[in-house]
Parts: sequence; C-alpha cells; structure tokens
Amino acid sequence: MKELEGRPVFTERDVAKYPFISKAVEYMKPLDIDIDELAGSDYDKILDRAEDRIKEAILSNLVSKEWSNDAVEISSFPIAVMMVAAAADSFLKRRYALAEAKRVSDMLKEERDEIIMGIAERFNWKIRSVKINVGSLTYDFALHFTDFLKNATVIQDKKWKLVNRLVSNGEVYLTKSETSRLLEEEVRRYIEGKLDTKVGLLPQGITDRVDRLKRLFMEKRGKIRFEEFPRGLVIAAFPPCIKKSYDTIASGRGISHIGRFALTSFLISIGMTVENVIDLFRSLSDFDERMTRYQVEHIAGGRGSRTKYIPPKCDTLRTHGVCPGMNEICKRIRHPLTYYRRKLRTIRTEAPVERA
Repeated sequence: MKELEGRPVFTERDVAKYPFISKAVEYMKPLDIDIDELAGSDYDKILDRAEDRIKEAILSNLVSKEWSNDAVEISSFPIAVMMVAAAADSFLKRRYALAEAKRVSDMLKEERDEIIMGIAERFNWKIRSVKINVGSLTYDFALHFTDFLKNATVIQDKKWKLVNRLVSNGEVYLTKSETSRLLEEEVRRYIEGKLDTKVGLLPQGITDRVDRLKRLFMEKRGKIRFEEFPRGLVIAAFPPCIKKSYDTIASGRGISHIGRFALTSFLISIGMTVENVIDLFRSLSDFDERMTRYQVEHIAGGRGSRTKYIPPKCDTLRTHGVCPGMNEICKRIRHPLTYYRRKLRTIRTEAPVERA
C-alpha cells in the first residue's frame, strides 16, 4: 500500500490480499463480468480458484495465503461468495466466512501499521496509531471502546474483557496482533452478511461446482462439528441420552423441548461455549438465531436470573422419554453429568481416546 498526501492508496496486490475493501469494487467494475458468461472457458482460472477457496475452508478452515495471479485472486473472491450463498447451507456459510476472516487476520499480523489502519477505516473504526511500551508489551494502536466491545465480546478469552484492558480516555490500547484479531471479527460479519444474499439461477457449469462442494461438505460435516468442540471435551463419555440428542440435532432433525434443554445445559456444563451450542442448532430447518441465542444464553446464566442451569436428573429424562435405554453405568448413577465424569475416568485409565 502506497501513501498519497497522507491517505492510503491500495495496490493491486493489496486488493488481492483484502478483496473486501472498496478498492476491490472499483477493480471489478471495468471487468464487467456477466454471470451467464462465467461458465465459459475464459473464466476457468477464476472459477477454479473460487472453488479452491471454498474447498480450503471446508477441509482446513483457512483459505490459503498463496496465489499466483492477483487479478484471478481478486475476481475469485466475489465468485466464491456467490457459490457459497447458492449452496444455501448456514453451517457452510459460517465456516467459509470464518476461514476467509482468519486468512485476513494472519496476513494483517505481518503488515505495516498503515495497512492495518486502512483496513480499520474500511469498517469506520475510530482508531489511531500509537507506540507505548508497558512492561514487555508494545501497544501499537488505540481503539475507541465501542469498536472494541463490538468485536471483543464474542471472544471467550478473559484478556478481552474490558476490565482486563489498558483503557485511557475511552480508548483501548492494542498490540498489532490483537488489532488483527478484532478485524477478523469485522471481516467475518461482513462476509456472513454477503452470504445472506439471495442468488438467482446460475449457469449449469457453476451449479455443477456448487453441487460438488455441497457433497464434499456433507462428507466432512460430522468431523467438522467434532473439531469445533472445545479441546478436552470427550464425545465417547457422553451418556446415551445426550449422545442420541446430539446425533439427532446434528442430522438436522428436531427433538423435544426438554431434550433441547437437557442437551444445551449438559454441553454448557462440560465447557462448550454459547456460540458452539448455537451453531449446533443451525442445522435445524426451524432454526431462529435470535430465539436460539436467547434460550442458550438464558440456560448458560447470561440472561434473566443469571442462574446457570444443569441438566435434569435421569429419572426426569426417563419420564419424558429422553432416555433411549440404560447401560451399566446408567444403572449406577442418577445424573447425566455424573455419568460423564465417571465414564471420563474410565476412558482415561483404559486407553487414549478421540477428543473433540
């Protein structure tokens, strides 16, 4: 990125790195790409790269930072967004947006301050460059607390709580790495918003690519869900009632109200985050994010009486038909959490296990 009279000017290389900036729109306009022409051989390189971006997101949850042609890289981003939107799968949309956002975050950590400032301005941040040393830390930026809170509240680590930050005159001081992490959240939300756009009829050649990507995602869907579980959470230790409810939800089928409550409270109790639990319910056809978030946050103690709920006892779950049948451990315990702790001890003493 060059500077002209104090204002940042992004080069073509910069636009290839950050194809969501306004300069990317200016770059695409002269190309005047018609959707009906996209399936033609002239656009094979762009379509291949767009498909690769989505494949990378599915398989590794991170879009590659390596490319050979800036023009292809820039053009492939909006095409990839269109293809993911056309797939109409909320889980895939979230994973793709996160993968692209992580890519941006990783690149920004190695950028000059001027580029980071330019990206921050894209999202209307009130930010300024500083150089302040406090102990072993060097703070590079000061960000208005409202912009900080908008992006930091979804990050679980305690260091992102405002009470644990260096704050002065309404500004939160940040390292370059921390600023990049917060911009990751902005980019993720921006891309998720783009993915909600309704896509019309696409040429057969593009539809074939979308169908191929959907099949790949469905093949990897179960593994991906397990990967997103908190480190240390052991699926093999789930009691039968919870495992059945989890598998049913993951397959896109609904369960009873008390089943949802038992599953949600169990997962929260053993360390799953609110966001992870909400994502689990996205596969349901009647998923309502606002209502689901309210219910999960309420069970987690973040709303209402601020009481963190635990799952019902086994007797209650049997009465309401949630229990699919008892095994030997079930016969010796009275609560799903007791089952989990006991099964966990047994597993850890017997052999290594697959962890989520």
